[in-house]
Amino acid sequence: MATKIRLKRIGRRNRPFYRMVVMDSRKRRDGAAIEQLGWYNPIDTDHSYDLDQDRILHWLGEGAEPTDAAKKLLRGAGISHRWHLMKQGLNESDIEKEMKKWELNREDVLKSRTERAEKQAEEKAKATVEDKEAPSDEAPSESKEDNVEAGSDGGQEESSVNDTAEAPVDEGDSEESTEDEASSTEEE
Repeated sequence: MATKIRLKRIGRRNRPFYRMVVMDSRKRRDGAAIEQLGWYNPIDTDHSYDLDQDRILHWLGEGAEPTDAAKKLLRGAGISHRWHLMKQGLNESDIEKEMKKWELNREDVLKSRTERAEKQAEEKAKATVEDKEAPSDEAPSESKEDNVEAGSDGGQEESSVNDTAEAPVDEGDSEESTEDEASSTEEE
């Protein structure tokens, strides 16, 4: 029998909660399970979970294949690393040493993630403050330029610049109107 370690969804609508179970791969997602191995709550801010490591390692030894989602949970809990070390044939003392190294490394990774998230939040806050200040600084400068253009005597150079700026807009409008006419004739 081909067994899988997978997540079985329980919980109400819009509030998912999963049990990690061992099932026959031919069963449906929420079908009868052979054994329950733990649970996972994705709604919790810490994405809390509780897994029975001994039973999971037993089933991996029996040939059960974890699904992608289950594999991610096993990786986060360190069970995948322990299984990898067991497959290499290391004895228990070496496995424990490696797992302690993994836990220390995991703590460093989690600290760096939180520091990076805090840094990004600070940068985002600074950017929003700068964006709020920037329009108020730019608005007076734009009004000064508008006043200079409006106050001019209407020299030849300015009118030619305005004509060239308006010309492409007129061409674009005519193309759009031509396309509108073509589409209306197709509809008829």
